[in-house]
Amino acid sequence: MSETNQVRTARTYNQNHAPREYTPGRRRVSIYVSWSYPAEAGRNPAELDNRFSTMTEVRRVAWPAYEDPKWSDPLRFQQGIAGGLELFFRGWLPFQRFTEETTGHPVPVYQRVDHAGFRTVLDERVLADTDTLLVFGLDHMVTGQDAEPEEIEALRRFLTREGTCLVLGPHHDVGAYDDLAVRDMEYHHHGDPLVPRQQRFARYVRGLMAGLGVPVRNRYGLRPAVPAQGTDSSSPLSIARDLDAKGWLDGVTSFNFHMHLPHYAVTTDDPDVVQVLGRQPIDMSRPPHPFTEAGNTEFNRFLWMPPEGQRAGDVLLADSTLFSALFGSDESLRAFWRNIVSAK
Repeated sequence: MSETNQVRTARTYNQNHAPREYTPGRRRVSIYVSWSYPAEAGRNPAELDNRFSTMTEVRRVAWPAYEDPKWSDPLRFQQGIAGGLELFFRGWLPFQRFTEETTGHPVPVYQRVDHAGFRTVLDERVLADTDTLLVFGLDHMVTGQDAEPEEIEALRRFLTREGTCLVLGPHHDVGAYDDLAVRDMEYHHHGDPLVPRQQRFARYVRGLMAGLGVPVRNRYGLRPAVPAQGTDSSSPLSIARDLDAKGWLDGVTSFNFHMHLPHYAVTTDDPDVVQVLGRQPIDMSRPPHPFTEAGNTEFNRFLWMPPEGQRAGDVLLADSTLFSALFGSDESLRAFWRNIVSAK
């Protein structure tokens, strides 16, 4: 990952967030990562399923991409699961810088439980100085991160504020079937050796969605089609521009490529509740998947719930990979970032 053109200021850690003053026309964006860092970093590497990769595994699979000493030297970068988690933070930095340059406000990253064991629930400490909240559903279900009733109520109050936006990003749900042969089919479809046969994410965000009445479920880990080998972007989206009244996808043609992405299945028959704005073509040259065997050639990648009733804010469904430069970043993706952080 390139580190050129970064602001050369000293990095800080282990301090409380300084609240941002409201500035008309300039959104305050916050990121909330739903994991418990200690629970994820402390998973036993001998366990095959439901854990993140160690940095050593990343280096082996991606060799020689991470053989520079800044990644491979154990005195400079952690080689266990914790090192794999730090790649996420590095990947979000370009989005944070882009957003600060666009809005004039820094972008805090909260963790449900951070490195030092401090627990931060979604309450007014997070929400009071936030206009757009991104919740990244990266908690493995086995770690037991459950949304509390008070958090759901706090988000409900947050969304009564005019102009707010909640972006929910539950990650993939690989291996939900009990049948091991089906799990193996899923694995060979996405083809990522770093993803185990079962990797189920987003227990916390699923709880938020149930409490807020968001009729969407994250399912599978599907391989998107690409226009050409070696590109950082997936094949162009199928975009319902007639439904995109707020221009969330203005200037957007495609999203970045990731080997395994969730299908955001809509669980209501009411067509007015959720608008599916972006569908992603599936790589049909890959081995079959239960979803493709059912006749599907695209999956839901970007959804919008317009304001309704007492909810004055927008709710979006967008996977956290869309905000990470680990998986590529081009002008189309930056247009998407601009639309999200500059929404009127």
